[in-house]
Amino acid sequence: MLREYLISFPMFGETFVIDPPTSFTVFGFPLYYYGLIIAGGFFLAMIYAMKISREFGLTQDNIIDMLLFAVPLAIVGARIYYVACQWQDYAGDLMSVFNLRQGGIAIYGAVIGAVIGAAIACRWRKISIGAMLDIGSLGLLIGQGVGRWANFINREAFGSETDVLWRMGLTNPNTIKTVYVHPTFLYESVWNLLGFLLLHIFSKKGKRQFDGQFFAMYVAWYGFGRMFIEGLRTDSLFIPGTPIRISQLLAALSFVGAMLFLIYMLRRPYEPQKLWVNSAPALLSANGAPADETTAETEEIETSETEDDMSPEQETDAPEE
Repeated sequence: MLREYLISFPMFGETFVIDPPTSFTVFGFPLYYYGLIIAGGFFLAMIYAMKISREFGLTQDNIIDMLLFAVPLAIVGARIYYVACQWQDYAGDLMSVFNLRQGGIAIYGAVIGAVIGAAIACRWRKISIGAMLDIGSLGLLIGQGVGRWANFINREAFGSETDVLWRMGLTNPNTIKTVYVHPTFLYESVWNLLGFLLLHIFSKKGKRQFDGQFFAMYVAWYGFGRMFIEGLRTDSLFIPGTPIRISQLLAALSFVGAMLFLIYMLRRPYEPQKLWVNSAPALLSANGAPADETTAETEEIETSETEDDMSPEQETDAPEE
């Protein structure tokens, strides 16, 4: 199994060889680093999304509501996408479709499922799907950037053989034969984290012109990078009977579609009042309550304080009815 292979990076010296474990046990139960890294990326994304929620006119409760729908549907979507592309491997044993322990998920399916889940949550809570997707796009870049290191631990998602300076070596411990490949997991991790950094900086500039803009930028950015990275991978899913890589085609279509959408939307007059964060329902107080509720609470407190400040003389001098 590839999980037993040694990993090396010649650019750090011929003696730079590592053998990262794929699991460990706690009270006799095996825990896999793959799942822990994925979970770590998810929690970092969640914490970040909750921290910036008010900048987009949403609350932390809104983020939690969204995750309750988005996470399960992301898992389902990731599995459905993979099974649909590899149906020949599951047609003879339908129960194997539910066996996730053997692997078989796809990021595009996860994103599609997460978007559907976010849409359901926003519909339920009557909040802007565009604003939620803008936050989600930043979270996705964090999760994907961190999550790709789970592929590193499992010795998967690597590219074709190469002799580039930054090549990664995979050494069979039995034959001591080494194959040098493109570390495509690293390419995608760096690309995603760079995209997150750029969008994060852009978000602080206050340049967002419409709800959903960041999500469209994420789709364009990720699609552009994945379009090239996928061409280097050796584990791509292909359209049956063709040499066309499904993820590469989808990445190209995503990039073109998102760019056309951005060009169209950015050519329209800028109307800041239409941003969810600037609209009346989205105005937040310091404690995250809607503006109308905060105003009502403030008026009630002021009225109560006025009544408490009345002196006994004032109450006595009041004319009797």
